[in-house]
Amino acid sequence: MTTPAPLVVGFDLDMTLIDTRPGFAACLDALAAEAGVTFDTGALVESLGPPLDLMLRPYLPDHSVDEIGALVQRFRALYPGTAVGPTLAFAGAHDALAAVRRHRGRSLVITGKYTPNARLHLDALDFDVDVLVGEVWGRGKGPVLAAHGASVYVGDHVHDVEGARAAGILSVSVLTGGCTEAELRDAGTDVVLGSLEEFPAWLDGHLLETRLAALEEQLRGLGSVLVAFSGGADSALLLAAAVRTLGADNVAAATALSDSLPHAERDPARELAESLGVRHLTPRTAEMQRPGYRANDGDRCYHCKAELLDVLRPLAAEHGLAHVATGTNADDLVAGFRPGIRAAAERTARTPLADAGLTKEQVRALSKRWGLPTWDKPAAACLSSRIAYGLEVTPARLGRVERAEEAVRRALDAAGLRSRDLRVRDLGDRASVELDPAVVAEAATRVEVVEAVLDAGFEAVEIDPRGFRSGSMNERLPEPERFR
Repeated sequence: MTTPAPLVVGFDLDMTLIDTRPGFAACLDALAAEAGVTFDTGALVESLGPPLDLMLRPYLPDHSVDEIGALVQRFRALYPGTAVGPTLAFAGAHDALAAVRRHRGRSLVITGKYTPNARLHLDALDFDVDVLVGEVWGRGKGPVLAAHGASVYVGDHVHDVEGARAAGILSVSVLTGGCTEAELRDAGTDVVLGSLEEFPAWLDGHLLETRLAALEEQLRGLGSVLVAFSGGADSALLLAAAVRTLGADNVAAATALSDSLPHAERDPARELAESLGVRHLTPRTAEMQRPGYRANDGDRCYHCKAELLDVLRPLAAEHGLAHVATGTNADDLVAGFRPGIRAAAERTARTPLADAGLTKEQVRALSKRWGLPTWDKPAAACLSSRIAYGLEVTPARLGRVERAEEAVRRALDAAGLRSRDLRVRDLGDRASVELDPAVVAEAATRVEVVEAVLDAGFEAVEIDPRGFRSGSMNERLPEPERFR
């Protein structure tokens, strides 16, 4: 398992994130009045981008470099009181930064502006930025972007394009500054957006395409693969991608049959594998024979995944397939308590989705694009995940949970209620039913929902008022176990 490079996006500040013109003009006029010099404020405002000393020099032909430098220092001193207040964020600026954060990325602001004044703008406008580097311009931004691992730089000026090119990364330009689209494209930008309002959708599409390409590269490197195929959204996408990349002859799907796999999942898994033209293998697994699995301590999933991989590895070799791959996605790697991932890694299982950085949202987006019926399928963890830690996992308990869930779903359907996610948690002599929050209140008033669980063999039942929460059983673990 490899960890994909984190997303790091750099942004220019002036005329990219913020409309500097009103504040800049006010500060420039104050400087001119104080120093007794004349500037063409309108022209300077429209040419924002280069360092201030270079912008002022044509208007001060009789001034030495030191004198111009002194005026620049005075401008910087006047700036906080005259320029910060009138300066506003461009439409879409906050959403652009939020889009990076939503993808678990980091945002950098790399600007030619004097660093303390740039910081005032970030603080005044409450920009969610991880790193600020000021007083760098043009190609000089390249080494800074490279040092921070940025893969995208967003700016408005041809000099911002030069910075991205110097770093060897993607240049994204917005038309909120003084440069035209033609000028930006001539400078070599890769993408032109009308404004930052277009950036979130662009970033979503860009990451989806780059991560799909990374997935295909991962799969090509494997050559042939046996996919641990539960029939859920993740393993279905992995299987479809493997077929597209390697061809059906180099791929097989293995759906392990055991007491923990709901019967309702078996036929859809077989049908999907057959629709993709791959061999569908159904080996039996014997996790119930593993004491650590039956004991159902916090590491139950470790023993389950260990059993699965111990069965699938020789099966892959028997069918001439070089690797076993699981549908672990990038979200799973940061989801906290996942002992099963550790067991799979110890047995050299490959995780192409996670290695490519594909999140659950992106798995669903690609699945929908490819017409896979699993694109909106709710998560369907194994039946053992419904049994509270510390209670022994037995076929009888698993069967009781499966009967209860089927009965609850029928009762909800009869009442005209729909719950995308549904779990019956076995807490011993009682059950806790988790449903979509929107239907919890109504379901709690339905006697037939409670009776459905009681008829399945539980002595008592409660409808959890907090609704469905993936991995809610982990909340019952002591903290040291939860993060082991």
